[in-house]
Amino acid sequence: MRVKRGTVRHHRHKKIRSLAKGYRGMRRTSFRKVNEAVMKAGQHAYIDRRKKKRTFRALWIIRLNAAVRERGVPYSRFIKALKDKNVELNRKALSEIAIHEPQVFAKVVDAVAPAVAQK
Repeated sequence: MRVKRGTVRHHRHKKIRSLAKGYRGMRRTSFRKVNEAVMKAGQHAYIDRRKKKRTFRALWIIRLNAAVRERGVPYSRFIKALKDKNVELNRKALSEIAIHEPQVFAKVVDAVAPAVAQK
């Protein structure tokens, strides 16, 4: 007796087609094009999950640079002074403090400011 794959194939295709919701034209209707589009979307999603980390780090650095320059200190010297003083705050935490708690951030800058002023 031969194996009929109609229902199995239908369910597999249906599952992949559901991932292509919102796509246009044949990328939504023709299974071969749907499959190509969904695989390519998966590749982009994988790559962009890694890019997201870079993008956010860049954003934190930009925010920190702006906040520190307001207080008359270049970003690179500020980071070096933090390292020299063994302050264990990362860029994400520092940028959040700079936005939401400006007084606290000012104290952090003042704590490392003497080290920056000497250079």
